Amino acid sequence: MADVTAEPGATPEPTLKRVMGPGLLLLFVVGDILGTGIYALTGKVANEVGGAVWVPFLVAFLVALVTGLSYLELVTKYPHAAGAALYTHKAFGIHFVTFMVAFAVMSSGITSAATASRAFAANFAEALDFDLGTGIGVTLIALAFMLVVAAINLRGVSEGVKLNVVLTCVELSGLLIVIAIGLWALGVGDGDFGRITEFDTGDRSAVGGVVVATTLAFYAMVGFEDSVNMAEECKEPSRIFPKVLLAGLLLTGAIYVVVSITAIALVPADQLGQGDTPLLKVVEVGAPAFPTHIFAFITMFAVANSALINMLMASRLLYGMARKGVIPRPLGRVHASRRTPHLAIAFTTVLALGLIFFVGEVPELGGTTALLLLAVFTIVNVAVLVLRRDTVEHSHFRTPTPLPVVGALSCGFLVTPWTDRNTDQYVIAGALLAIGVVLWALNYLVVRVTHSESPAAEQVPTPESERGE
Repeated sequence: MADVTAEPGATPEPTLKRVMGPGLLLLFVVGDILGTGIYALTGKVANEVGGAVWVPFLVAFLVALVTGLSYLELVTKYPHAAGAALYTHKAFGIHFVTFMVAFAVMSSGITSAATASRAFAANFAEALDFDLGTGIGVTLIALAFMLVVAAINLRGVSEGVKLNVVLTCVELSGLLIVIAIGLWALGVGDGDFGRITEFDTGDRSAVGGVVVATTLAFYAMVGFEDSVNMAEECKEPSRIFPKVLLAGLLLTGAIYVVVSITAIALVPADQLGQGDTPLLKVVEVGAPAFPTHIFAFITMFAVANSALINMLMASRLLYGMARKGVIPRPLGRVHASRRTPHLAIAFTTVLALGLIFFVGEVPELGGTTALLLLAVFTIVNVAVLVLRRDTVEHSHFRTPTPLPVVGALSCGFLVTPWTDRNTDQYVIAGALLAIGVVLWALNYLVVRVTHSESPAAEQVPTPESERGE
């Protein structure tokens, strides 16, 4: 994003440096998808479907794949660092709708970080042999962890892509350990792979249980949409994005299905669904001699990476909206020495702390993240079809027309109450979006008052999306 504070006539801001080739982009995609979802929610998914825990992950992967193809068409057609906000603005041109999409993406980052904080706290206790007793212990550690993330965010981030490579390798190593333990169990006959075809959905039908579980499992697949924001820093994005994004989705989808099958083969569904460290139980059962403290630390790194990435994204998105005059401008201020958006960081951190303290439950926070992004994905799938009338000079990827229709219908359905989604998730999402509406309305009123009192004053930017030009 260009510096909007630059003086008229000043030298234009340089464009972003194109440093990411296919390898780094693939690691970014995989690293963004891997993380808290599979580490923290596998057991919660098992609670909804029993032994067939892999089925919701497979369905979530297919929904993400269809939507990913829509993102591919848009990012190769408009290779700019903007994402869903840009596509919404180009398709519909309604500033308030564009703003709500951008704020929904920002809110999903906050709920995702809060989910990661809870998972971090649970694995922190396991790694250091702490008996936290009641849930208040986990909550306190999660709150402290979020404050540490805020401190790192305030200090600034350098070499982000290289750090992501390292943490992605850590995340991937933990999942490969689980898969290796599963293969070992299969070889020596310790695992019960007959469980993977057993459905236990309670009073629901098998289909109903899978749908409910998919609303949770989808949280594990989100992250691929963030890669479009790296378009301006990629070499030949229109050429490399299709292969890389599809490869990343296929790789992570395969890993998730294999990990979930391994988990249920070693740990019964009722035991897997207890607590916030399901994969740690798999390691303890499948390889008792393996130093489980090491795996707990690996999980901590994985979810910590998710929290940091999401809080960085959320604060910068809020900063961008403030600098565009969409929400109160003070949220766009930059710290004089650190050059970080300190007020935006403080605001998003307060929201995350509130979610950790007042909501707490990992399934509801993860489900809210998926709910917000599914709503955004519904709009993106529709935007693909609307923007077919807008032609560009360069060649780009084009998804088969029926797929965005399927994507819009499937994502839209997973947002509705027909999925038997916990109503708390709607309440949380509604409260976050209501905060966004209040910020937008306050800014709108301030702009109108300023114009009415100072008609000759310099024009104030109209409320627009944070990057929807």
